Amino acid sequence: QVQLVESGGGLVQAGGSLRLSCAASGVSDRTYPMAWFRQAPGKEREIQAAISRSGSNTRSADSVKGRFTISRDNAKNMVYLQMNYLKPEDTAVYYCAAARTTSGDTPYWTQSDYAYWGRGTQVTVSS
Repeated sequence: QVQLVESGGGLVQAGGSLRLSCAASGVSDRTYPMAWFRQAPGKEREIQAAISRSGSNTRSADSVKGRFTISRDNAKNMVYLQMNYLKPEDTAVYYCAAARTTSGDTPYWTQSDYAYWGRGTQVTVSS
């Protein structure tokens, strides 16, 4: 069973940076497409960035393009989200997710593509 654990959240001032990490276990020798989602209070969970199995292909939401970067280290079973120039509207719980499939090299973009979820890490950006 795939297990995901996020870390790196916290309180930061607007304009600051944070780096989120996601540690995957139970993956055996498989490599999963991965993504970061976030859910702000009173809002639905939304995808922010996705990365393919190899890491060669990525996709980001328009609201975070140029500020957030997703990356991965397959040797360590880790996925990262570097967040720069943070804004108060980035405040949310951030979730790491692994896709249902281990085929292809696509950064999957819909929530239904993802089967495994971490518990989330809180990011709070003060103005």
